[in-house]
Amino acid sequence: MRITMLKATNMEMTDAIKAHVENRVESLSKLCEEFDPADEMRVEVGKSSKHHAKGPYFFAEMHLAVPKTVLRTVVEDEDLYKAIDTARDQIRRQLTDYKEKLDDKSQRGGRPDKE
Repeated sequence: MRITMLKATNMEMTDAIKAHVENRVESLSKLCEEFDPADEMRVEVGKSSKHHAKGPYFFAEMHLAVPKTVLRTVVEDEDLYKAIDTARDQIRRQLTDYKEKLDDKSQRGGRPDKE
């Protein structure tokens, strides 16, 4: 898995934030090994506005392109690192659900032959 876009909105992208995102996304690469085309991840982190001081104003948005679909999640939280972790957990859940759906479709069989 590769990160094709890493963007910060209304804030500066520090090395610590970039390393945290890359570390969290790297943990998903094991689940994506079986997809033949290279899957790509787009990540956007930042503040919803420049002037808020209370409430969930940090957000993390992730888009994971897998064959035939795009998995997407947006999480808002008071802590940027929590938002990144929660977004990664949601993408992981969506990815495992998608893989189970693919397995169910491939194991579905037709009517057995009559003799």
